[in-house]
Amino acid sequence: MGPDTHGGGQLYGVVFTLVIVVGVMAMRNRRPRRLRLEAMWIRPLIFIALIGATFATAPPPIGALGIGVLALALVVGVGLGWLRGSLMRIEVHPETHDISAQASPVGMLFILAVLGIRMYLRSAAATTPIAGLPATAVADSLILLAGAMMITQSVEMWLRARRLLGEAKAAKTDGPTNTPIVS
Repeated sequence: MGPDTHGGGQLYGVVFTLVIVVGVMAMRNRRPRRLRLEAMWIRPLIFIALIGATFATAPPPIGALGIGVLALALVVGVGLGWLRGSLMRIEVHPETHDISAQASPVGMLFILAVLGIRMYLRSAAATTPIAGLPATAVADSLILLAGAMMITQSVEMWLRARRLLGEAKAAKTDGPTNTPIVS
């Protein structure tokens, strides 16, 4: 076995994983899915618990640079989450007030780009510290970025779905309409 065999295997593993992720995401996002406002708090709570448990088990490195990177990851994660959430199509049925959400193709490409960048940074940090940061600090910042992105996406979607539902209820009292409220 040559030295390239191990690296090639890792590359194939990453490509295989990306193909599976793309396939699952494409199948899942083909049709709109029902969105239940009353249960949208569960997903952010799970992510907060997972991040908290991860950091409680293995605390991130403390230091000015490490804290700065974590803060940057949090800010970037919130921004990316808001963007990803805003790319989701949300529709409220005018009569039943059922809410559905469907990911946009742009949103899917966006999350794939984030996953690719994350995989690249993770593998790069494993071999060489990035800007003097150890691999654990980079990994912790990626966990925080992903968690912040998912939590913020849920919050953005909840706020927008609640607003659209209010508009649909107001439109129903003003007069009947057959056009769904979409954002």
